[in-house]
Amino acid sequence: MTKSAGFTLTELMITLAIFGVLVSAAIPSFKQMMTNYQTRVAAESVANGLSRARAEAVSKNTKVYFALGGGTSWTVDYVTKPVPTDPPLDQRSSSEGSSNASIAAVASDLTTAATKITYNNLGQTVANADASPTLSQVTVTVSGGTQSLLIKINPGGSARMCDPTLPAANVRSCLHA
Repeated sequence: MTKSAGFTLTELMITLAIFGVLVSAAIPSFKQMMTNYQTRVAAESVANGLSRARAEAVSKNTKVYFALGGGTSWTVDYVTKPVPTDPPLDQRSSSEGSSNASIAAVASDLTTAATKITYNNLGQTVANADASPTLSQVTVTVSGGTQSLLIKINPGGSARMCDPTLPAANVRSCLHA
């Protein structure tokens, strides 16, 4: 009598049970990783929009603004458009990649809400044409996530994304010089 080279039903059931336990243990970590990824996507989008506005102001030799909209949407456009009916220079919808993210944006006093920043032809921040508070910091979070990211805009106009939970010695920390 020859022995079969396959698996017994008992061996297969034990293997499936072990696999099920491992998968169920990994799902919460995977969900958390995906939520934190959405935070990073939203924060990078805002930081890229700020950089785009600054670069456009320098390259076009004119004032360009960056304005946050609802959710994580934003717009980059001329302060004074050459052709008023032209579309914005760039924009992003809040449904693009990070619809669960929320944003808290403030002016330099860190208490006044702000949604707009204007760059001059040298890439420096200037007062907004509509006299609204100038954006200086954006906090991005996703509900259910463990991570929040900050985008800080220095007086010279450059934006830096950082993690407020990291110690000062870490280069990604908001406390790092």
